[in-house]
Amino acid sequence: MSGTSTNAAFTGSIPENYDTYLGPILFEFSAADMARQVTAALERSARVLEVACGTGISTRHLAHALAPGSELVATDLNTAMLDHAARVNGDLPGVTYSQADALDLPFDDASFDAAVCPFGIMFFPDKAQGMREMSRILKPGGVLFLNVWDSFEHNPAVGVIDRVIKQVFDSNPPRFLEAPFGSVTEEQGRALFDGAGFTDPNITTISNARPMTDYGLPARGFITGNPTILEVEQRATIGVEDLIAAATAALEHEFGPAPATLRFQGTTFLGRKPE
Repeated sequence: MSGTSTNAAFTGSIPENYDTYLGPILFEFSAADMARQVTAALERSARVLEVACGTGISTRHLAHALAPGSELVATDLNTAMLDHAARVNGDLPGVTYSQADALDLPFDDASFDAAVCPFGIMFFPDKAQGMREMSRILKPGGVLFLNVWDSFEHNPAVGVIDRVIKQVFDSNPPRFLEAPFGSVTEEQGRALFDGAGFTDPNITTISNARPMTDYGLPARGFITGNPTILEVEQRATIGVEDLIAAATAALEHEFGPAPATLRFQGTTFLGRKPE
């Protein structure tokens, strides 16, 4: 994942919390969808680059889905995320990990059959440059897959937690969740593919209705599983556990007592580089 210094600071306990609390809610279903779409677009074993692999959930799904003999190079800007991914995934056939800036990929031109960027493009400080880099390393006819989260309107539980976070700060509240949720629309994604010279991408909506028996799990995940926690700890205007409790209560007020079903939605883009 590439981004500004704050949005890129997935350090300390963040990778573990991201994986533990957000993985089951957000990233397992979306990673399975990505693996299905990408492998369907590849007719044989392939060399694949993963940009912004995070804690390796998508890496794991891809590695199990790709044809035998494939190679998957999983990269991220954050070494803490890469280290976590390598540790929890163990030895996966054909998978290597490499630290890399998405805006300056350290790979040769036309050296990959496919590139995937799971929920990373939203954080790029220069999205067009990131698209150019992924296009550059693709062979003619190569596949590019991106996915993004839709707005708070389509991810209402995240919107509730975001409001709670902002309400407890008198000024300049943490705004991290605005970046992944709704900062790249379908129209903007289509324009990014067009600007990088790809053919018209296939665009789909993915969603997951997640049964929730404990609202404290998403509250803890969206507060401690990303750089929001760093701002909360630095300012010390509210205790982390108090903030999680407030978010938990707000979710119950909005959606009723648990168990309940929370819905999460994103958009996927799959394009092919011209021959």
